[in-house]
Amino acid sequence: MRPGQIERRTHDYQRHGTTSLFAALDTRTGKIIGQTQQRHRSSEFSNFLDTIEKNVPAELDVHLILDNYGTHKTQTIRNWLARRPRFHLHFTPTSASWLNLVERWFAALTEKQLRRGVHRSTKELVDAIGTFIQHHNQDPKPFVWHKTADQIFDAVARFCIRTSDSGH
Repeated sequence: MRPGQIERRTHDYQRHGTTSLFAALDTRTGKIIGQTQQRHRSSEFSNFLDTIEKNVPAELDVHLILDNYGTHKTQTIRNWLARRPRFHLHFTPTSASWLNLVERWFAALTEKQLRRGVHRSTKELVDAIGTFIQHHNQDPKPFVWHKTADQIFDAVARFCIRTSDSGH
């Protein structure tokens, strides 16, 4: 560390395992349906879809906004969806995950629960995620866009103009 530079971390990070978190955000209420899995394959995603199906009233259509990860597009998932016409998948463009509100919830999970946490095992990590979901769902709040789509697109356009003419 250089003299005068502020220390950014209070400890060295050591990974003790990983998990895959599948999460569905009810945009109306802010409630999360979350599930951790050891892997992120279509079989685990199918299992998560079953969890969503059990937790969403049968009379409601379910619209899922997903990234373009291959797991979401396999034949297993297409077959699962063919048997459940109330499920509708919408895919965000590549590198546009910010369009998906659940990504904001993932950021809150990281900021409030995981970033400075010490998880000595995958079980501790899974328990911390489960605790955060449970606590969040006790008093969920929906995320609200404070700008219109036009304001967001205008800001992106200004950024593109500014960076495309940077002289590099």
